Amino acid sequence: MTPLLRLLSAFLLIALSPLLGADRPNVVIIYADDLGYGDLGCFGATDIKTPHVDRIAREGIRFTDFYSASAVCTPSRAALLTGRMPQRMGVVGVYFPESFTGMPTDELTMAQMLKTQGYATGMVGKWHLGHHHRYLPLQRGFDEYFGIPYSNDMSSVVYLEGNDVVDFDVDQRYTTRTYTEKAVDFIDRHAGDPFFLYLAHSMPHVPIYASPEFEGVSARGLYGDVIEEMDWSVGKVLRALEERGILQNTLIVFSSDNGPWHVMRDHGGSAGGLREGKMFTFDGGIRVPTVAMWPAGITPGQTVTDLAVMTDWMVTVAEISGATLPADRAYDGESLVEVFRGTGQRTGNEFLFYDANTMALEGYRQGDWKIKLPFDGFKGARYKKTVAPHGLLLINLREDPGESNNLAAAMPDKVAEMKAAMTAAHEAMGPFPEPIPIRSGADEYHFDYLIERYGPAFWEF
Repeated sequence: MTPLLRLLSAFLLIALSPLLGADRPNVVIIYADDLGYGDLGCFGATDIKTPHVDRIAREGIRFTDFYSASAVCTPSRAALLTGRMPQRMGVVGVYFPESFTGMPTDELTMAQMLKTQGYATGMVGKWHLGHHHRYLPLQRGFDEYFGIPYSNDMSSVVYLEGNDVVDFDVDQRYTTRTYTEKAVDFIDRHAGDPFFLYLAHSMPHVPIYASPEFEGVSARGLYGDVIEEMDWSVGKVLRALEERGILQNTLIVFSSDNGPWHVMRDHGGSAGGLREGKMFTFDGGIRVPTVAMWPAGITPGQTVTDLAVMTDWMVTVAEISGATLPADRAYDGESLVEVFRGTGQRTGNEFLFYDANTMALEGYRQGDWKIKLPFDGFKGARYKKTVAPHGLLLINLREDPGESNNLAAAMPDKVAEMKAAMTAAHEAMGPFPEPIPIRSGADEYHFDYLIERYGPAFWEF
């Protein structure tokens, strides 16, 4: 191609670029951390006001039976961004500042996929998929990143901008506000092009903080204040999209990574009548409040009671953006486009429940039915509440969302049917890789020796 032809081609591409991007919707995913099923007005909360999230539900779609891929942070985020169950990647448990590992670099993220379609990609907030250079957002398809790279209760809480630490002294009272300002700035700068914004709030993961303007505003103490400020943030994002005239063709998703952290008592959320919370595969730990709106693509006012899953977003976003998913790997989501339009249902109706910290299969849902394998119980720790053991459970979730009425003894044929279906679904997943190490164990021989020789009193000086 001659220099003149190259110049003419460049001018033509610039002239046509608004038209080329006109039918590709922007994508905004807003992700809460440890938000409970009962913490939003549109999911029944009366002591926390969430008018902006409620607006998304009213003008879009509300999913009553939406499952995260895990009951803890890291695996659920890996599933959201790849469309694959975290067990396929060996991603189980949560990463720490002393972790040397992260989500495998050969996994394709939603950001990488959308960049092939000409999208600008930005992330604000909690990453938690590995904080060493090769695992960070800028190396995983995002053009821009600002946020805390892991949970806000972990050592060395810092703000990263790009790959660099820009603040070693984070005042978390202003984290939600800071994230919101960064998100709105990204929208301002990319309003003329298709973009993907992933806003992953650090709240309401403990320790919880609200800015002074929101302290004392809710009827549920500080926790409610935190949620009402997060709802304010959603409102600022919606207003930014409206003011720039791009709300009509923007898909906005609001969801949570897992259920509420009940051991934190009044600093943890409500499961809204579901059983248990974070870290457990009862529905309270893994069914999350989820709403979405897209005026150009979602028939408003829908409540969907069929099962849907966090891995669905990757497949759905691929379809609406025109991207093609690679054929060299399995995807665990289904397109929600027909659900959006109100013209069809999600293709699949089953879900496998895996333990959050191992590869262990713990349960299975098919349609309205859930089977949960026997559980030895947990005696309790400062990070995880006490939960009693149970035998095999068979639950009709439509009639009993609180999982309190065990039908296993009364319906042995249904138990046999569900066990067979669970085994088939699990085997269809194929072999899983070994879990990626989270961190190495400490050598504490010296403590063992001192306790053995001197007893617990050796600590007393």
